[in-house]
Amino acid sequence: MTLRIQCWSGPRNISTALMYSWAQRADTTVIDEPLYGSYLARFDRDHPMVDEVLAHQSTDARQVIDEVILGECDTPVLFIKQMAHHLRHLPTYFLAQTRNILLTRHPAAMLRSLSVQLPACELDDTGLPEQIEILDHVLAAGGDPIVVDAHVLLTDPPGVLARLCGRLGLGFDPAMLAWGAGPKPYDGVWAPAWYAGVHRSTGFGPPRPSSTEPLAERLEPVLAAAFPLYERLSAYAVQGSINLPDSTPGSGP
Repeated sequence: MTLRIQCWSGPRNISTALMYSWAQRADTTVIDEPLYGSYLARFDRDHPMVDEVLAHQSTDARQVIDEVILGECDTPVLFIKQMAHHLRHLPTYFLAQTRNILLTRHPAAMLRSLSVQLPACELDDTGLPEQIEILDHVLAAGGDPIVVDAHVLLTDPPGVLARLCGRLGLGFDPAMLAWGAGPKPYDGVWAPAWYAGVHRSTGFGPPRPSSTEPLAERLEPVLAAAFPLYERLSAYAVQGSINLPDSTPGSGP
């Protein structure tokens, strides 16, 4: 039976890097944002490459859920990168059939980055309301939420990934720490508009220093609404600092 993992992220949260990481595992298939087309068909958002996304993805959310997310998979693990706001106004019956990771980032840093591509971004563009919805779904079912904070992950990639894999009942694979530069065959069609930075990467870089630039005044109310949601998620964040075997890249002899 395939272990189905959905990683529900906000935008600009290193979610693509995490997808690349999981793609390095020999036991894993990855899928990039299968509900994006459905989201764009339901909401009139001024995103880059809307026409290309709608032409390349099904806009029938139920079909995507049943045939892609819950469909056949040839590998023991299926890792699905999702944007949490793509879940808005959709049925959530399928969440109980997958393991759900919540990937978050300090909203001030996220909003600075997101506003470059989406100058008119609002709280609904952050995915935080839907992440809280998923968190409450997991808690109501008696589950133990799995939250990954992007800053913590970048501070200690092997430690956080090892703990994350352990929480999912999987062994840590050191191959998850590095990948080749450039576009990937599993990138969504929207990659040219969003993935330039991650295409230059070959692994998880160090966390960027906190910006001293003030957030645009227009975004201050968005930050005020987002921060309590981020704080609630952060209370469940996976921590690093785990002892790994010497086969980890960069470890001594």
